[in-house]
Amino acid sequence: MARIKDAREAAMVGRRSDGTLTRRPLSPHLQVYDMTQMTSLLSILHRITGVAWSVGLVLLVWWLVAAGTGQSAFATAQWVFGSFLGWVVLFGLTVAAWYHTLAGIRHLFWDAGHGFAMDAAYRSGRLVVIGTAVLTILTWLLILV
Repeated sequence: MARIKDAREAAMVGRRSDGTLTRRPLSPHLQVYDMTQMTSLLSILHRITGVAWSVGLVLLVWWLVAAGTGQSAFATAQWVFGSFLGWVVLFGLTVAAWYHTLAGIRHLFWDAGHGFAMDAAYRSGRLVVIGTAVLTILTWLLILV
């Protein structure tokens, strides 16, 4: 095995089960990934919308607790959700909910072994994005009508 010239390389040295030395692979860094690639972008968005959905759950719990607490607390919660910023947050949560749901369905198909070919992955990715837009618009049309 070659002599280690850089101290950072020491972490890359390991032993096999038979005791012989081996070099471990480096983990890829963010610079390796192409963030403009659809599959990477949709994966990152799926994680972000999962976090947004968690924040939405906290807001839902606040609204329910306010409803159970009394008229004053509920009026405050209704005022917040009825404000312009509240509507923007609710719209964003609607987008996050639909995107996360559709991307989750896409992952279920992948778990079943379907859609791994690049053309199928891109097609299902486009369907997730288009479906998110259509279902969000339909949801808000139903809310406003």
